[in-house]
This record gives sequence, structure tokens and C-alpha cells, in this order.
Amino acid sequence: MERSLSMELVRVTEAAALASARWMGRGKKDEADDAATSAMRTVLDTIPMKGTVVIGEGEMDEAPMLYIGEKLGNGYGPRVDVAVDPLEGTNIVASGGWNALAVIAVADHGNMLHAPDMYMDKIAVGPEAVGCIDIDAPIIDNLKAVAKAKNKDIEDVVATVLNRKRHEHIIQTLREAGVRIKLINDGDVAAAINTAFDHTGVDILFGSGGAPEGVLAAVALKCLGGEIQGKLLPQNDQELERCKKMGIDVNKTLRMEDLVKGDDAIFAATGVTDGELLKGVQFKSSIATTHSVVMRAKSGTVRFIDGRHSLNKKPNLVIRS
Repeated sequence: MERSLSMELVRVTEAAALASARWMGRGKKDEADDAATSAMRTVLDTIPMKGTVVIGEGEMDEAPMLYIGEKLGNGYGPRVDVAVDPLEGTNIVASGGWNALAVIAVADHGNMLHAPDMYMDKIAVGPEAVGCIDIDAPIIDNLKAVAKAKNKDIEDVVATVLNRKRHEHIIQTLREAGVRIKLINDGDVAAAINTAFDHTGVDILFGSGGAPEGVLAAVALKCLGGEIQGKLLPQNDQELERCKKMGIDVNKTLRMEDLVKGDDAIFAATGVTDGELLKGVQFKSSIATTHSVVMRAKSGTVRFIDGRHSLNKKPNLVIRS
């Protein structure tokens, strides 16, 4: 992949964030998602790449844009697989909550898991705890291993979990262990990424969420030197059959190389609402500001970008600060 592609992808997430942020707190998650998807699609057409969506808004008959199999880019440049989540946290935006992101990830063609749209059990950590976790091990064992790796007492470890009824046993186990817990209502891509940045205060992610989001998080953590493990959780015979057709063993633990292969991948995200890692979009008269992160696995480079956008011009015209 070309180095310049990293900065091009930031334009994509910025456009999606700017479009969806207008819907913050208005209780209309579908409208927010549609705005993000449309804006992202428009800018993607200008990107110098030969892209194919492997994780998107759905199948062709479900999504008019950014559907799985859709071709993206201007037809020039590297051939890549593309994973998109134009608005990671539609409910977050609808309610004006924290950690909504516009997200895109790319990898060389054939290197990204075509994750079916179903639940995935996940465990994720940052660089200091790589090699210390095991999704099949008891929660307490993983907590002790992460505490040791990060030179912390177990009661100082912070675990993030989606606040769902299905996670009651995880939450109870964490409380019995005495760790600190950050319950989130949505947005486990951001939660997984947060484990790789000290200033977010998050050490480990537990619990099940969307499988496509698991692959997006894996690309980010590959760039950051972190780790995520996953196991698909089909809920019915139809989902189980889909896994079989895709050649995916539901009993297999999916590790980093299963989720995103190779030595190169790029991840970009722009904050839609405020979060621990990224600030959300702010509108100020004729100016909007954005806060983004872009990272590349091959170089290990992580860039935080403050964007200053003129609202009197086309959305993809950006003045950098």
C-alpha cells in the first residue's frame, strides 16, 4: 500500500464525522448513519485505490451504499480490501453520548477476515499485555496476567465491558475480583483501541459485540502493537450455516493473524462525539473542527490530526492546523 493512502483515508472519516455530527442528540440514529454513509461514499470515490468492501453496511440487497463486494476508489493505486463503519455508535449519536466514531480500515487484498454479521466474543489489550491473554482462560487469570504485565495491583486494573444483560456474569466476576469497571452502552471498537493508549485509563476489554467491529479493532490494534482474540457466536442455524459456507470454524479462536494477515494495514478514525481518545466534531460559525487518528502497521506510525474545515466550501476541502 502507498504511504499517501493514510492521509487520504482521514479525509474519508472526516467527511463522515462532519455529516453525522449534525444529528447528535436528535434521537434519529438511522438518519445519522445515512448521512455518514453518504458522505463517506462520496469521498471514497476520489481515493487513489482499487478497493473492495469486505466489511460494510450489509449485503447488496440490504445496503444501497458501502455494501459488501462494492468497488471503491478511482480505479488507480493499490488493490485493497476495505472495512468501513461510517458511524460506529449510531445510538451514541442519537443520544448525544460518548465515543462515537467514523471508521475505515484497509489491508492488502485477501488479508482481512470477511467477518459475518453476527456476535463475536472478544478480549483485547494494548502492547504491554500482548501474549498474556487467553480468551479460553478464566477471567480472573486474564486479569492477573494483565496486572502483572502492566505492573499494577489487580484493583487498579480497568476493564471495559458493554453494558448488556448477556454480560452479567462477566460484570459480576470483575466486581468479585475487585477491578475497576467501565460499562459502555455502545462503541466497542473505541473501547478496544483505548486499551492501547495509557491516557484513556483502559487496560482490557471483555465481552461479545459485533464480529465486523472485531475485525476493525484488530486492524487498529495491529497498527498499535496490541492484541485482540475472538470467537464467533452464531445465534441460530442460519448464522451457523453461513459460517460453514465461509469456511470459518466457529470453535476456533481467531487471533490477530486470522483477523488481519500480512505486515501492513491502515486504520483511520474521526471522533463524532467526544471520547477518551478523540474529541468530537465542533461547529463554530463558518468553521468546524475534527479530531482524528490514523495509523499504519508497517511503519508503526500513529498520527493525531486536528482538522479545521470551512463550512462555506465543499466538505472535502480541509485546512489543516
